[in-house]
Amino acid sequence: MSRITLTPELQDDYQHRFTACVIREERAAEVDALVDAVWADRNRYKKVGEPLNIPWFVVAALHQMDTGGDFTVHLHNGDPLTERTQHLPDGRPAEGEPPFRWEESAADALRLYHFDLWQDWSITGTLFLLEGHGGWGYRLHHPEVPSPYLWNASTHYTQGKYVTDDTWSETGVAQCCGVAVLLRRLAERGLIEFAGMGESLTWPLLHYDETAISPWAEALQRFLNTLPGIYVRVDGRAGPKTSAAFRQFAGVYLPGDPRDSMPD
Repeated sequence: MSRITLTPELQDDYQHRFTACVIREERAAEVDALVDAVWADRNRYKKVGEPLNIPWFVVAALHQMDTGGDFTVHLHNGDPLTERTQHLPDGRPAEGEPPFRWEESAADALRLYHFDLWQDWSITGTLFLLEGHGGWGYRLHHPEVPSPYLWNASTHYTQGKYVTDDTWSETGVAQCCGVAVLLRRLAERGLIEFAGMGESLTWPLLHYDETAISPWAEALQRFLNTLPGIYVRVDGRAGPKTSAAFRQFAGVYLPGDPRDSMPD
């Protein structure tokens, strides 16, 4: 059972990080190569995921992160498919006889980890499940370090990692591309959509609001600060100063700004 619950605050955290996720330039080619690889094998992932109501890209992300995309080993732990797993979880799959097909072993692993019982395949629900699979140690004991299981290869993560299950290194650096980063790039390339996309959003996403904090307003503020001569506070509130800066850039105020109806 998860040691963490998916609270509204945690949902906001996942949504914010996914929205603000920037893939490191020096890792971009590597991430694109992973995207190409999982896209080419998507039918194999669909064959495993669809009977269990698991999106193919979740199966793909686990396969890449946990076994390096190797179709000759068990998804459970990387042991060879020529026999049952020898390391924890050992003796899997319990049914059937080796050598196992990757698809049947992967389905066994997903059922063992109860992925087949999960129903929330929104961005936040997916990232919650994947972070729990990777381990809650970062969030519980080192919250200053976003889990590299999710965020490695993005600007969210720099260093700090568990070198064993119980040993922490301040200077250790994870190597594998995080699963959230892989999913982000798949989404950027228009190859996947999450459940519930657009259902709870209020359009336009960017509109004048002096009180509400919005990840879209924060992203706009960060962008505006890259422009010459524009300096706005990054607080996620799309108030008069942010709207005025937007007008400098785009020639119009943000939708809903009362000044928009005033004559120049």
